Amino acid sequence: MEQVLIIGASGGIGAALADEARVRGAVVTTLSRRADGLDVTDEASVASHLGALPGPFDLVLVATGALVIDGMPPEKALKSLSAPALAAQFALNAIGPALVLKHSLRLMPRDRRAVFAALSARVGSIGDNALGGWHSYRAAKAGLNQLIHGGAIELARSHKQAIAVCLHPGTVATGFTAGFPDHDKVTPEQAAANLLVVVAALTPEQSGGFFDYAGRAIPW
Repeated sequence: MEQVLIIGASGGIGAALADEARVRGAVVTTLSRRADGLDVTDEASVASHLGALPGPFDLVLVATGALVIDGMPPEKALKSLSAPALAAQFALNAIGPALVLKHSLRLMPRDRRAVFAALSARVGSIGDNALGGWHSYRAAKAGLNQLIHGGAIELARSHKQAIAVCLHPGTVATGFTAGFPDHDKVTPEQAAANLLVVVAALTPEQSGGFFDYAGRAIPW
């Protein structure tokens, strides 16, 4: 029976992913800040919480992240940039998932397929950015993509069948996107179902990639 670990399971997408994985027959372990006190921006917290888990897990999925942190909304122009906003975005959206990957290595089996996936965002694509703005969030997600890509290269040396990827879930109807009523959105349940279909189809040759909810590669 597949063993699944969901990080950030108290959020809209994270909770839906946990529910959908259970429907598909997986044994699901969840961690979140709200329910368990896990702070992905604090390595001691990550090490403590993941260190208490026996593993192994066939899928580790990081669904943490935020667009607005400490009341600082996404910037519409360079003049709105601030060092605190940039640092906060990188801490939560890039450094946090990278720390989870670091401390997940011992929880991933070496003798069979395993997947580590972190939720990224299409706006983190440099090649797909034609609008500008949202500088801190875009840069943090681009940083996440690089960290997972680099981590995947190292992972392949110790876990031959392992896969590490970034996933774009689409625009999902959660509190995260409540401030953007004009966007076409899918439910968390549909997003979760889409993402787990993508995860199930991934191969080791795709490790280090950046994919959307339909399994299509997204430009770096």
